[in-house]
Amino acid sequence: MDIIQLDTVVESELAQLAPCVGADLPGYRNHIYRVLTYAMHFMGGEARWRRPFAFALAYHDVGMWTDRTLAYLDPSAAQAEAARRDHAPDLDAALIHDLIVWHHKLTPFRGANAAAVNALRKADWVDASQGMIRKGLTRAQIAAVNAALPVHGFPDTLMRLAGELNHGHRTGGLLRVLHKVYRL
Repeated sequence: MDIIQLDTVVESELAQLAPCVGADLPGYRNHIYRVLTYAMHFMGGEARWRRPFAFALAYHDVGMWTDRTLAYLDPSAAQAEAARRDHAPDLDAALIHDLIVWHHKLTPFRGANAAAVNALRKADWVDASQGMIRKGLTRAQIAAVNAALPVHGFPDTLMRLAGELNHGHRTGGLLRVLHKVYRL
């Protein structure tokens, strides 16, 4: 597996988002790179997917910070679309939208670019579950990716935001995420 630790698209987009993400940026950055690594692996390393994956991943969770909401998929997609129009108009708007909006889908995505959307969806499930859900990856592969791209407290950040963005009620925030973000 080719572990991706640096990507110019990710870095360019994160530079724009850094003021909103703030101190959570190192954890979010490495989450993006772990998911990008897994998604590219699931797509057989096919180069044409790297740029749209990198672009979409920079924005896939960002609505938590930019819009301060736990129902962050649509705000994240809106942030990505504004950025895409401004400085990446050649990227397929529908693909970027679907990569973001369906990345927490519980069942396989069916539609245009299903292979790419499902690769990114599976990749995010692997990382979000901290490797408990492996989607065909070995424990050794996941351990190597985590060693190269440390978590930097990202799961703790998500737990903190669940409380902060739900008036201090973390359990209620987690339930809200399950209701608003996870889709069949």
